Order: sequence, then C-alpha cells, then structure tokens
Amino acid sequence: MDNADVDLASGIAAFEAKEFRRSCQLLQPLAENGNPEAQYRLAVQYQAGLGVVQNQPQAYHWMRAAAEQDHGLALHGLGIMYLYGECVEKNEQQAAGWLQRAAARGLAGSMATLASMYEQGLGVEKDAAKAKELYEAAGFTDAPASE
Repeated sequence: MDNADVDLASGIAAFEAKEFRRSCQLLQPLAENGNPEAQYRLAVQYQAGLGVVQNQPQAYHWMRAAAEQDHGLALHGLGIMYLYGECVEKNEQQAAGWLQRAAARGLAGSMATLASMYEQGLGVEKDAAKAKELYEAAGFTDAPASE
C-alpha cells in the first residue's frame, strides 16, 4: 500500500470512529488529488458540520466532484441535494438524472427514491409502471400501484 492508500484507510477509520477533525485532515489532501471516496466523505462532513464548520458550497463541491467520478453514494447524495434543495438550488430534473445514475449502479435507496419520483411525476414524466418496476428492483415486493 502506498501512502495515499494508508491515508485513505486512516481517514475512513477516523470518520467511522467519529474522529471527524482527524478524518478531515487526512481526507482533504486526497480529495484535492481527486480521490472520490475522500471527496464523498468530505462532502458529508461539510454538509453536516462534522469536525468542520458546516459549509453548503463545500459540501456541494465535493459531492459533485465524487459523483462526476461515478461514486455510487455520491451520485445518490447529489440527487438528494437537488431533490430537496440542500446545498444547491432545488431542481427535480437534475435530481432524477443523478438518481438514475445511482440506481443503475444498484443502489436500492436510489431506486426507491426514483420510483417515488415516477409515482408523483417529480422531475420525470409520471409513470406508474416505471415506479412499480423500480420499487420491485429496490426489493419492495408490495410496491404501490398508483394510477
């Protein structure tokens, strides 16, 4: 393992142990060098103010950077940011696009959120059949069948 791998493992361990200041110190340089896992975790820290001052523009910046590298949880996180207008202006069409990419990676939470969007017609054309398909793909056997 090289130093970057050790720092990433140490940063993740610090994050999981809720040692957020240490996590930030370890992950920041890795994020700046383009590591999507470090970028995603920094985004979470900035969004929630974990070990750093809460900073929505930074949270969006790092979440987007990781999502653009196809990091599954970052794709979901960015979709949620757009869906609810967290850290960025609300945009349901953008939300749907990012959540579709996350769902394509097999994230059940993204599939379920997207299903709900199809059910309600949020950011996508209302489509009960597509909603049912996504709910089932997410593991919901008693999927709502709204018409």
